[in-house]
Amino acid sequence: MSQLSSLANLQEEIRERYESLSKRLKQVAKYVLDNEQSIIFDTVATIAEQAEVPPSTLIRFANAFGFNGFNEMKQIFRQNLFENTPNYTERLQVSKKLQDETTDEENAVNILSVFSRANSLALQQLPSQIELSELQKAVEILNQANNIFIIGLKRSFSIACYLDYALHHLDCRSFIINGLGGMFDEQLNQVRENDVIVAIGFSPYAKETLDIVNITAQKGIKQVAITDSQISPLLAFSDASFVIKEAQVKGFRSQCLTMTLVQTLAIALGLEKEKATK
Repeated sequence: MSQLSSLANLQEEIRERYESLSKRLKQVAKYVLDNEQSIIFDTVATIAEQAEVPPSTLIRFANAFGFNGFNEMKQIFRQNLFENTPNYTERLQVSKKLQDETTDEENAVNILSVFSRANSLALQQLPSQIELSELQKAVEILNQANNIFIIGLKRSFSIACYLDYALHHLDCRSFIINGLGGMFDEQLNQVRENDVIVAIGFSPYAKETLDIVNITAQKGIKQVAITDSQISPLLAFSDASFVIKEAQVKGFRSQCLTMTLVQTLAIALGLEKEKATK
């Protein structure tokens, strides 16, 4: 049995040893760090498929961190879920869900049920994933900005559009960098001193998003990053950042937590602006 008795300790050791791991083990490390729900609920075969490695690589990864097998490592994740579930009634419900996950027949009704349960559990854990000081820092950065430029492409585009919509309702000067008509450079040239970039990106990260983050960082533009990995390249230059671990079911990631976060940022920003008018 590994000496890593808590999930926090395990995650910290994975981060510390990440660069020394082989290419295949790095794939597993990234997946393990970013997909707690999948590790808890999915089978080893499903996890291996999503991490794009053979099941034997999962075993090698677990062995590298002192576990006898990957299922033994999974128990650390499940124990953490139980410890963060408030009361015994809810723990019994979680236990039943863990058993049910492997028996549900695949049809539209059960897919809805599985997604709902996974999102519900993920939402319960969201407040513990967010540093309150980081949340306040992000609100202050947005509140002090002359203009807010939002970059979110591919899977994060819907989140970027909602944030832009919410900011306009707060009378903020908000703009989406979307490269419409191939005009990424022209849109980027509009970013000036005292503006802010909100970069939203999930793996695989869009090259255009990474380029804009790098260029604006060199100009000293403040950045708020919303991403999905503790080793995301968006974190390198951010002034405030959030790593969101969405629920994942059968390879499909939700956007429930990210949408909740940007709604929180918008509402908190609105409250700050209201205080300033009193």
